[in-house]
Amino acid sequence: MENIFCCCGGRRRRSNVPPEATETTPPQPHPPKIPVNQSVSSAATSYYPPGTMSKPYDHPMPPPRDVVDENPVTIRNDTNLMKETLSLEPDPVNPGRLLVAFTFDALVSGRITVVFFAKEVPEFQLTATKADTLQPITFDFEKGLDQKFIQPSGTGVDLSAFEDSELFKEAETDIFPLAINLEAAPEGGKSSRCMQITQVTYVKEDGEIKPSVIKQFISVNGTRYELQDIYGIGDAVDENARKECVICLSEPRDVLVLPCRHMCMCVGCAKELRFQTNLCPVCRQPVERLLKIPLKY
Repeated sequence: MENIFCCCGGRRRRSNVPPEATETTPPQPHPPKIPVNQSVSSAATSYYPPGTMSKPYDHPMPPPRDVVDENPVTIRNDTNLMKETLSLEPDPVNPGRLLVAFTFDALVSGRITVVFFAKEVPEFQLTATKADTLQPITFDFEKGLDQKFIQPSGTGVDLSAFEDSELFKEAETDIFPLAINLEAAPEGGKSSRCMQITQVTYVKEDGEIKPSVIKQFISVNGTRYELQDIYGIGDAVDENARKECVICLSEPRDVLVLPCRHMCMCVGCAKELRFQTNLCPVCRQPVERLLKIPLKY
C-alpha cells in the first residue's frame, strides 16, 4: 500500500508439477502472455497448468512490473505552506474570533491571500462567496524559510455565526470554507509565475473546531499540478532516520510505488518483486507503476 521477498535469490517457488509426475511427463504450457499496458486484477495471482489441478486456469499471473529508470521532472515551487502546521488560534483581543496561522517557506518575496468560503475561478484565482461579511485578507511577505504567519488581531473570523453545513465540507461542492493562496512576486516587477492554493475544510475534534487540508495545488507558468505526499521520502532525507530498503535492509530506498506513493525499496529488490507479486510490500495495495527517484544521501 504475507509473502516474504528477498533480493538475494529469493524463496523457492512451490512447483506446480504434481507429486505423481515423472521425468517422462510432457512439459506443461506456459501461461499466456499479456500486454504490458493491460490491467490485471490484484486477485489474479495464481496459475494452474492444465492437468495439475482440477480448477481450470482463467486468471493468469500478473505481468512483471518494470522499474521505470528515469529522472523525474523537477518543478520549482517558490512558495510552500506546510499543511501540518495549519491551525486556528484564538484572538487575544477579540474573544470568540479565530486567527489562521501556519508555517511556510518562500524562495522569493510575495503575498498571502486568506479567503473564507472561497470558490476557485479561472486563471487559478480565488473569489469570496461571502465577501459582504468576510473580505479576503492579503499580506506581503519576504523570502525566507520556516516563516511563521498569523492573522493580525481584529481580522479573525467567528465560526459560530455559520451553519455546520457551511463549515464542515461533506458534499463535493466547489466552495471551500477556507482557502489560502501563496503567490510569488519576483523582484523587478516581473509577473508571478508560481502560486500555491491550499483548500481547507473544518473538522471537530473533542468539541474543538480545527482546520483540515483537503488538497494543495500549484500553478507554474500557467500549468496546474496537484501536490501529493510521498511516504518514506522524509525518512530518506532525514539524517537520523532509516534509509534502507524495507526488503533487503541494506541498500538505500530509491523506488517509488504507484499509486500508493510508498518510497520503500531499492532497485534490486524492485526488480525481484515484479516477478513475484504485484502488491506493495508496505500496504499490500496493487502496484501500477514503479518509479526510480534518485536521492542524495
